[in-house]
Amino acid sequence: MRCVIARFPFDLTRSGVLESMKGVKPELASGESVIIGRRTYPVKQVGQVVTRQNRRDFSAGEVIRAMTRLGFTCRGLPQDAAPTRILSPMQQASAMLGAPADV
Repeated sequence: MRCVIARFPFDLTRSGVLESMKGVKPELASGESVIIGRRTYPVKQVGQVVTRQNRRDFSAGEVIRAMTRLGFTCRGLPQDAAPTRILSPMQQASAMLGAPADV
Protein backbone atom coordinates (compact mmCIF):
# COMPACT_ATOMS: atom_id res chain seq x y z
CA MET A 1 0.00 0.00 0.00
CA ARG A 2 1.32 3.41 -0.90
CA CYS A 3 1.08 6.06 1.81
CA VAL A 4 2.62 9.46 2.48
CA ILE A 5 4.32 10.09 5.79
CA ALA A 6 6.14 13.40 6.35
CA ARG A 7 5.65 14.29 2.65
CA PHE A 8 7.55 11.17 1.53
CA PRO A 9 5.82 8.28 -0.25
CA PHE A 10 6.26 4.79 1.21
CA ASP A 11 5.14 1.41 -0.08
CA LEU A 12 4.18 -0.41 3.09
CA THR A 13 2.85 -3.92 3.48
CA ARG A 14 1.53 -5.67 6.54
CA SER A 15 4.24 -8.33 6.31
CA GLY A 16 6.90 -5.64 5.81
CA VAL A 17 5.82 -3.83 8.98
CA LEU A 18 5.77 -7.12 10.92
CA GLU A 19 9.28 -7.92 9.68
CA SER A 20 10.57 -4.41 10.52
CA MET A 21 9.20 -4.57 14.07
CA LYS A 22 10.47 -8.10 14.73
CA GLY A 23 12.99 -7.96 17.56
CA VAL A 24 12.22 -4.33 18.45
CA LYS A 25 11.53 -3.90 22.15
CA PRO A 26 8.44 -1.74 22.71
CA GLU A 27 8.87 1.49 24.62
CA LEU A 28 6.35 2.52 27.27
CA ALA A 29 3.17 3.53 25.42
CA SER A 30 1.58 6.41 27.29
CA GLY A 31 -0.26 7.92 24.33
CA GLU A 32 -1.41 6.64 20.97
CA SER A 33 -0.30 3.09 20.27
CA VAL A 34 -0.35 0.34 17.65
CA ILE A 35 -0.72 -3.37 18.37
CA ILE A 36 1.67 -5.34 16.19
CA GLY A 37 1.65 -9.05 16.84
CA ARG A 38 1.17 -9.40 20.58
CA ARG A 39 3.03 -6.22 21.47
CA THR A 40 1.83 -2.65 21.92
CA TYR A 41 4.16 -0.03 20.48
CA PRO A 42 3.95 3.77 20.68
CA VAL A 43 2.91 5.18 17.31
CA LYS A 44 6.01 7.35 16.99
CA GLN A 45 8.31 4.36 17.61
CA VAL A 46 6.60 2.38 14.84
CA GLY A 47 6.84 5.36 12.49
CA GLN A 48 10.53 5.79 13.21
CA VAL A 49 11.37 2.12 12.64
CA VAL A 50 9.26 1.72 9.50
CA THR A 51 10.22 4.99 7.78
CA ARG A 52 13.73 5.43 9.23
CA GLN A 53 12.90 9.09 9.85
CA ASN A 54 13.22 11.23 12.94
CA ARG A 55 10.10 11.21 15.13
CA ARG A 56 9.82 14.98 14.83
CA ASP A 57 9.38 14.73 11.05
CA PHE A 58 5.95 13.08 11.06
CA SER A 59 2.75 13.20 13.07
CA ALA A 60 1.15 10.37 14.99
CA GLY A 61 -1.96 10.77 12.85
CA GLU A 62 -0.06 9.93 9.66
CA VAL A 63 1.24 6.69 11.15
CA ILE A 64 -2.14 5.77 12.65
CA ARG A 65 -3.83 6.21 9.26
CA ALA A 66 -1.24 4.03 7.55
CA MET A 67 -1.31 1.29 10.21
CA THR A 68 -5.12 1.25 10.27
CA ARG A 69 -5.22 0.84 6.48
CA LEU A 70 -2.81 -2.08 6.81
CA GLY A 71 -5.15 -3.74 9.32
CA PHE A 72 -3.33 -3.12 12.59
CA THR A 73 -5.26 -2.14 15.72
CA CYS A 74 -4.56 1.42 16.81
CA ARG A 75 -5.51 2.97 20.12
CA GLY A 76 -5.92 6.67 20.76
CA LEU A 77 -5.07 8.72 23.79
CA PRO A 78 -6.31 7.21 27.07
CA GLN A 79 -9.51 8.80 28.34
CA ASP A 80 -10.03 9.75 31.97
CA ALA A 81 -12.59 7.46 33.55
CA ALA A 82 -14.53 10.18 35.35
CA PRO A 83 -13.91 13.78 36.24
CA THR A 84 -12.50 14.13 39.73
CA ARG A 85 -14.43 16.10 42.28
CA ILE A 86 -12.53 19.09 43.61
CA LEU A 87 -12.72 19.35 47.39
CA SER A 88 -12.45 22.55 49.36
CA PRO A 89 -9.52 22.74 51.79
CA MET A 90 -11.94 22.05 54.69
CA GLN A 91 -13.39 18.97 52.95
CA GLN A 92 -9.92 17.72 52.09
CA ALA A 93 -8.74 18.07 55.70
CA SER A 94 -11.89 16.33 56.97
CA ALA A 95 -11.34 13.46 54.54
CA MET A 96 -7.72 13.08 55.65
CA LEU A 97 -8.87 12.83 59.27
CA GLY A 98 -11.44 10.18 58.42
CA ALA A 99 -14.51 12.34 58.94
CA PRO A 100 -17.21 12.48 56.28
CA ALA A 101 -16.31 15.08 53.63
CA ASP A 102 -19.83 16.57 53.46
CA VAL A 103 -19.85 17.92 57.03
